[in-house]
Amino acid sequence: MSDFLLPDLGEGLTEATIVAWHVKVGDEVTRNQALAEVETAKALVELPSPRAGRITALHAEEGQTLDVGSPLVGFAEVGAAPEPGTGGAAADGSVAEEPAGGSAADGSAVEEAVAGGSVAEEPAAVPVGVGASAGGPDEATASAEPAARPQRQQVLVGYGPVLPGTGRPRRRPRAFATTPYERPSRQAGEGPTPRAMPPVRRRARDLGVDLRSVHGSGPGGRILRADVEARAQGLPGSVTRAPGSHTIPVTGLRKQTAQAMSASAFTAPHASVHVTIDVTDTLELLGRGSRESGRTSFLASVCRAILPAAARTPAANARYDAEAGQIEMFDQVRIGIAVATDRGLLVATLPEIDADGHQDPSGPALTAAIAETAQKARDGALTPGEVTGSTLTVTNVGVFGVDGGTPILNPGQSTILAIGALRRQPWEHRGEIALRTVVTLTLSFDHRVLDGAEASAFLTDIAETLADPATLLVR
Repeated sequence: MSDFLLPDLGEGLTEATIVAWHVKVGDEVTRNQALAEVETAKALVELPSPRAGRITALHAEEGQTLDVGSPLVGFAEVGAAPEPGTGGAAADGSVAEEPAGGSAADGSAVEEAVAGGSVAEEPAAVPVGVGASAGGPDEATASAEPAARPQRQQVLVGYGPVLPGTGRPRRRPRAFATTPYERPSRQAGEGPTPRAMPPVRRRARDLGVDLRSVHGSGPGGRILRADVEARAQGLPGSVTRAPGSHTIPVTGLRKQTAQAMSASAFTAPHASVHVTIDVTDTLELLGRGSRESGRTSFLASVCRAILPAAARTPAANARYDAEAGQIEMFDQVRIGIAVATDRGLLVATLPEIDADGHQDPSGPALTAAIAETAQKARDGALTPGEVTGSTLTVTNVGVFGVDGGTPILNPGQSTILAIGALRRQPWEHRGEIALRTVVTLTLSFDHRVLDGAEASAFLTDIAETLADPATLLVR
């Protein structure tokens, strides 16, 4: 018997949440059969079985979050019966030891690691005693007979060899070192030592925050960077629940969004500018186009208007590199669309388009691309490349019936444009008051990258393009 561990899912992800099990204890599975669907900070992923066998244990419940390398399911060979003293899962959940090297009786090698994990060989541990000195298996004593070549075991790189007597790979435990802000208490009643990773401890030291006063919102009460920064802003370290309330676990995408937005809000100096424009003539033009050459949405028109505006104000398509103390200017505009999903807010990157139209940013084509990308986001089917790589973001808050808002920057970008609701209201038109359709555009920007004049010029360029149908016609 053995355990299948939660594999490294790439993109620097360190944990995943079990969304749904596709198997139960006692099921016989085939190699590559889906075991479970898990949610990471990037997408929903199905985990395939690394080999055929019988499921002996499920080590997590639906909704539970596991670290990479944690036991996921227990396996046994089909038809295998527990052996006295070693077989099966014991009452305490322990798993029987496998032969060193994980080889079957016929000498076949351990099966390949799943999820693209590479396999490396490492010598099996040799006990100190006859045939080896205390210095290790390679230092045989002079009087001993030549020892047989140590059996080698194949292990997933990063997990380590199987520990004798456990059947499980060795994993390096996380260490939570002590700093002046989390010195162990030596007096009774002062509470346990706060748990925090080194970058969080450094951030606490920089902000002058005593970690003992911070309530950790991470797994096992671990203190996160957002907890420290919230405490530095004067927010309470913990909150007492009101009677009749309940809590909702923050995992996966929603957790990633919360951390990213907290980091952005507390690191980038946000500023914003607004403009309200008359788009009646533009909407009429788009309506006629839908009958002639295909439908173009207003959102697609906004994205098209951004391209020439970004070419005239390059700082709108850039990011501030705090570590290097410089501004990185992006050579190409990659527009990200904020999509509300059941799992939380996600920024999905549109297919590459540029100001010269090299990749067909026509209205109907872009409208279809936006719809397809948004649906993939809601289905959790975006690839890692489709949730990273955008250089500026558009969020259409008008679909929720609001006139506007001040959005928080997507980390690594200098601008985000919010589109309000299209409203029919009295408006000055050609010297008279008439019912017109207007919309409010709000641009949030990183004041380290753009000043007010640049941000206003960028927003005005977009507004003038949207207000003038002739401009759209020539694009």
